[in-house]
Amino acid sequence: GMALPQRILFPPEVICMDWQQRQRPGAGLCNLGSTCYINVILQCLTYTPPLANYLLSRDHSQLCHRQGFCMMCVMEAHVRKVLRSSASVIRPRAVVRDLKFIGEEFEPDMAGDAYEFLRCALEAMQRACLNGRRDVDISSPTTTIIHQIFGGILKSRVTCLTCQAVSDSYKAFLHVLLDIKAPSSLTAALENFVTPKKLDGKYCFKCSKCEKKVTASKRVTVHHVPKVFTVCLERAADHTGKKISKIVEYPEYLDLRPYMSDIAGEPLLYSLYALVVHSGDTCLDGHFFCYTKAGNGLWYKMDDESVDNCGIHTVLRQQAYLLFYAR
Repeated sequence: GMALPQRILFPPEVICMDWQQRQRPGAGLCNLGSTCYINVILQCLTYTPPLANYLLSRDHSQLCHRQGFCMMCVMEAHVRKVLRSSASVIRPRAVVRDLKFIGEEFEPDMAGDAYEFLRCALEAMQRACLNGRRDVDISSPTTTIIHQIFGGILKSRVTCLTCQAVSDSYKAFLHVLLDIKAPSSLTAALENFVTPKKLDGKYCFKCSKCEKKVTASKRVTVHHVPKVFTVCLERAADHTGKKISKIVEYPEYLDLRPYMSDIAGEPLLYSLYALVVHSGDTCLDGHFFCYTKAGNGLWYKMDDESVDNCGIHTVLRQQAYLLFYAR
């Protein structure tokens, strides 16, 4: 359904999903004011094995001719510093200094949202991979290293309830936002995500066959799975900042097959390797910390400067906000 890319910007076959070096966890990160929302995303990206492997190889910086700010070069230097230096704590100064290039809404001395920072950081890395290239077709941007790791494709099928005509569209994604107002588990939230929704009233669908606005059914499914599946459990109850504080259960191992456009076939198994927790009564204040699985296969709680060993039972009992699963 999507146009095939005419150029492959990064070969997917060279992506290594396992740590190329088994190593203990690296440094904690100083909180430079109100930067816990930045620290948790930097840590989760640092412990994303295929991204860390690529950044540690220095392949990007050796070929980068970008003038000025480059998010890939910044991340490469950051990951090398965290994982390769002997320091127990480092200051992520470069990231905080250039926050405005990552997202205009971020200020160094103001609190921010971890999901928004993740979204902007991935987009900034994507821009760095494209590096202002004008020679790419409409689908080639989905073949950068960032899309090859985090990117999948969603299929949206709209069915006219009058004549049963079907209209399919496709959209690339780097992360998925899930409604948790009713669901009490990740699998229930994913089930809700792929359940058909009725389009009527002001959301009526213009059917090309009926040639008028009609009531329709819309179903979104995962059409192409990413190597790393990133989920945000939407904890904002409304626009006032009121927070949904309930525990939403999530598994260590997740099968994405039931949420695919084609549910026939082998299970598509993913393993949890990082999650972000928000503590606080509302979405507008509080604190972010995270849990990551290091290259030695052990879990650690990372709370700004502190890095503490913990077990999987602790990891699975959190009020999770962001979840990172690797294929």
